[in-house]
This record gives sequence, C-alpha cells and structure tokens, in this order.
Amino acid sequence: MTKRLFDGMRRAALLGLPAALLLALAPVSSAEAKWPEKPVKIVLPFGAGGVADVTSRILADKLSDKLGQRVVIENMPGPGGINAARSVTTAPPDGYTMGLVTNGTAISVGAFKQLPFDPVNDFAMVSMLGQFDLVFVVNAKSEYKTLGDFIKAAKANPGKLNIGTIAVGGTQNLGAELLKSLADVKVQIVAYKRSPDIVVALLRNDVQLLVEFPPAVKGQVAAGELRILATSSPTRSKLLPDVPTVQEAGIKGYVVTSWNGVFAPKGTPQEAIDTMNKAMREVLAMPDVVQQFAKLGVEAHASSPAELMTQLKEDITKWSAVIDKAGIPKK
Repeated sequence: MTKRLFDGMRRAALLGLPAALLLALAPVSSAEAKWPEKPVKIVLPFGAGGVADVTSRILADKLSDKLGQRVVIENMPGPGGINAARSVTTAPPDGYTMGLVTNGTAISVGAFKQLPFDPVNDFAMVSMLGQFDLVFVVNAKSEYKTLGDFIKAAKANPGKLNIGTIAVGGTQNLGAELLKSLADVKVQIVAYKRSPDIVVALLRNDVQLLVEFPPAVKGQVAAGELRILATSSPTRSKLLPDVPTVQEAGIKGYVVTSWNGVFAPKGTPQEAIDTMNKAMREVLAMPDVVQQFAKLGVEAHASSPAELMTQLKEDITKWSAVIDKAGIPKK
C-alpha cells in the first residue's frame, strides 16, 4: 500500500468514511489498466506494396487513433504464409502480436502435406478486414461477350481453349480449376509467373480467358483493351455492379470470395479481442476507408470472430477438394 493511499485511508477514518469506499474510489493500478498499454503488431504473410499490405496499413493508421497506441505492420512473406503465422502462434498470447489470416491460409491446409500450426485450433479470430472477387476477363476484341459464350465454345472445342492464371495452387489458379470442374469443360489452365505476363498472353490470344483480381487488370480495362465478363462473388459486386456473376452465366454453386482478416494467438485475453473487433468495425465503416479500399478493388468488411472462423473452415473444405480433384501435388 502506498503512503498516499494510507494517508487517505487515515483521513477517511477520521471523517467516519469506510475504508472500502476509499479503495473503490482509488485510481486503477497499472496491473488493471485496459488493453492496449503499448503498440500492437500485425504480421502480414506478404511483402510491402501489395493490396493486402496497403489495406492493412490504412487500417493500422486508423486503429492507432482509435486505440491510443500505435498499430504497426510487419511484413513476413514466405510460402503458404507459414513464417508469418508461426511467428504469431508462438508469440505470447497477450494481444500485442496479431496476424493477417486469408483465404490463402485455407488453401495452405490442403496444399501442404503438413503445416507447423493448425489455423482452426491455434488461431483466435478477431475480425474480417475486407473481401474481393476474382474477375474473368477477355481481350476486348474477343468474340466472347459473356462467360456463357466462352463455356459454350469450350464445350464445342474440347481442349482447345486456354485460361491464364498465375501461381499453381493460388486463389486465381484454383478459381479457374473450380470453373473447369463445375462447368464440366475441357480447357487448358496455363500458369504464368506474373500478372502482366497473363495480360500479354491474353492480348496475343495465347490464352482466351484470364482469371485475376481486379487491380491486376484495372488499367487495361479502363483503356478498353480488356473486358470483364464475370465476377466470382455469390451476388453482384458493389464495386462492379454492372458485371454479372459466374452463377448468372449458368455455373450453379460457383462462389470464390477472397478475404483478409485479423487473428491472434489462441489464449489471447477476450478483452483484447473484443476491443480490437470493436475498433475494426468502427474503422471499416468510415467513408474514407471504404473509398480507399474500393480503389484497390476491396470491399471493407468487418465480422464477428465466429463468422471469420466459419469462413475459414468452409474454405478449407472447398479448396482441399479442388486441389485433390485437380491433382495438384502437395508441397
């Protein structure tokens, strides 16, 4: 007990006030201070400059104001997001180290023989951050005016049409594999190293359809060189309301929603999770944040921890099945 508090209790006793009342009114000790008391780190499984990095930094800047402590982004790229996730799951579960969980995390469960962590059991979900769709794109000079036209041509010419994506086992590549499976067409899926390479291939007619995220083709679409036929969401995208969905093209059950969210190590205090969730909800509803995300092709979207975990589980089941059916070797 400090001398100041002791003296106060003595004065209270002289005034006839119960000591318990003074204790109740005493300043909260540092041990009882609310989270956060120091900077919070969010670890990203991607390098600097990409959409996930930029949106996370927009979020972190606003969260810093909301929480009264700096929220810093640490980039830790690596195959399957393993390095980043492991750095979070092995950190003290005190709320000061969090990480970015994505649909890529769900893909990694099916793509790797074994991971050094279990996202379902080792992650304490906080909130979704944003969602974004795949787009199905053709050369502006293409004869295919709808995705249905492409599917019809693929059925009439088995094995003769090509779909371009990047990275075997990535969301874009698996999105093409899912289309191939659900539409029951024989097409060649050609994987390129970089998005610009696919654009060149599409303009040269080396591939007849491209599957990518909107930012990768935004410039060429605006210039009138490429045309978007469909998006992968279950309903029309708020960012591309005039573009039909794959399901509208007749491919029932086709849904691919890419997403990013925030998680913490299992055992993180509920106070930290609840406080961060509330702050994220407020930030992701800000008009300027919504606008900045939209320019990057991302719809700002918060969620409950339970909703984020459900999304992860559903995607693990979906993408594991797609990987197995496509015969993609596990890493």
